[in-house]
Amino acid sequence: MTIFDVFTTLGGVALFLFGMNVMGDGLEKMSGGRLERILERLTSNTVKAVLLGLVVTSVIQSSSATTVMLVGFVNAGIMKLRQAVGVIMGANIGTTVTAWIISLGDINSENALISLFKPKTLAPLAAVIGIVLTMVFRRGKKHDAGRILLGFGILFSGMLTMEASLGGLAGSEGFQNMMTAFSNPLLGVLVGAALTAVIQSSSASVGILQTLSASAAAAGHPILFSAAAPIIMGQNIGTCITAILASVGATRNAKRTALIHLYFNVIGTVVFLAALYGLQAIVHWPFWEAAMSRSTIATFHLTFNLITTAILLPFHNALVKLAMRTLPGESGSVEMDGMLDDRFSPSVALAHALEAVHLMADHSQKNLSRAVEMLTVKYDEKRFSRLREDENTLDGLETHISQYLLKLASRGLTESENTLHSELFHVVIDVERVGDYAVNIAEAAQKKHTDSVQFSLSAQREIELLSAAVGELLDLTYTCYRNADTNMAAKVEPLEETVDRMTEILKGRHINRLKNAECSAESGALYLELLINFERLADHCSNIALFIIRRNMTPEERNRFDMHEYVHTLHSGRYEGYNHSLDEYMTKYVTALDPAV
Repeated sequence: MTIFDVFTTLGGVALFLFGMNVMGDGLEKMSGGRLERILERLTSNTVKAVLLGLVVTSVIQSSSATTVMLVGFVNAGIMKLRQAVGVIMGANIGTTVTAWIISLGDINSENALISLFKPKTLAPLAAVIGIVLTMVFRRGKKHDAGRILLGFGILFSGMLTMEASLGGLAGSEGFQNMMTAFSNPLLGVLVGAALTAVIQSSSASVGILQTLSASAAAAGHPILFSAAAPIIMGQNIGTCITAILASVGATRNAKRTALIHLYFNVIGTVVFLAALYGLQAIVHWPFWEAAMSRSTIATFHLTFNLITTAILLPFHNALVKLAMRTLPGESGSVEMDGMLDDRFSPSVALAHALEAVHLMADHSQKNLSRAVEMLTVKYDEKRFSRLREDENTLDGLETHISQYLLKLASRGLTESENTLHSELFHVVIDVERVGDYAVNIAEAAQKKHTDSVQFSLSAQREIELLSAAVGELLDLTYTCYRNADTNMAAKVEPLEETVDRMTEILKGRHINRLKNAECSAESGALYLELLINFERLADHCSNIALFIIRRNMTPEERNRFDMHEYVHTLHSGRYEGYNHSLDEYMTKYVTALDPAV
């Protein structure tokens, strides 16, 4: 084997790994995040969790990617440690799909249809179709399908390149001595684990072993079962390094998730090795010195993971306890750093950013409720302090979410992901501003209490009615946003318009009271300040509801949608539904201000 063969082999490995990456990325984008969301939610039953892990990993073709997602979910507190165990087991089975795809290289037939599935025929065909689709369609499902086919073609091209260049190595005496040394099970396991830890993919390292076996067989010096089996088991251990690295800096339970993945493979390897070599000493397996092909390597890889899962599945709780004993102590509370984790795929990351915005909304709504109670019922300094603490939390959340969204912008979002990404950038500002106005109202309540400012009975009743209308408006807004409810969102604008009309009327009354000396200049200024804050808070509610209406439109409708024009059209009175809701809210609040209104 010459230095040029080494360069060619390394180039083949590079193509192989790049092809796997392109194909996996295309598969993930084509799934639109659905697989991750299923993985996140449907893991209450351990057997179902195993099946889910198998399906998800079979589709994205990477057990490392699946376990990294699990680390992120557990880190964020949305999945319990016990739920992750079954998915890890299923992921180990699902990762064998790649080996079975690569085993297509063992197809040996002159039949034209069957020959089409040989890698040397299928690879260039898939690559050509893939590159055409990616160039013609710049985005969408067809573009993603093109990336899958392109990655598939590159993967097999790399495999064929490796196979051709490794022929000289496989025929050398040194290679034979090396493979004989690997018959030592401990050395074989260590080599397999080290190779996989370096490239961080058991699918890739098993694929390289399959390619090496084909080259060795062609050179007349096949790799034997006794040498390949320990390497394959070691490769399953080596893939755990990705999850371990992903858990660095994460919560204690996230680290335990990575440990469970490691323990599953280590325990499975120890048990399997003991049984395999123990029975070999007694029964002398007939296949012990048999040559390993791509297909038999794929078969052993699958068999190992199936048997390991069957053995350890009844002891899934014991794996959890083992991880907890290794890392004892409380897992601690879930921080925003856990919810907004850089390890998530874009679709899951956006879903978590949306949850973080909902958390902001909860804080701002509590603050408005506290502020109104201090203003209209009784001022409480402790309540004011809690409001201030929540406002600091709101400010921190707004900064954290905005920075997180900025990072996501560079990760190649799909059209639907980009729509939600843009929406969140705006809504997080609206929610934070709602919190600011709640603080302004609370500060007005504090000033009213501290300076003993007195409102007239009519002014006090007006503030109570206005705050009730704004409270209902905020509740309606946040509820429609949490539920993505378009029908409910359509009721926000008429209620916001009602608040606007109330403030217009109340400003007029305020001026009349000042003229008639029915209130002091100090109470009048504070009253006017409150009206402005309530009115502006209502405006942000309108903005948030409009994003729900926009989100549920088709891409074409969304591109044509102008929020200001939409609101102007509603106010023109041309929509019966809007007019009906406006009449209801006007009757409930404006008419209640005074029978004369």
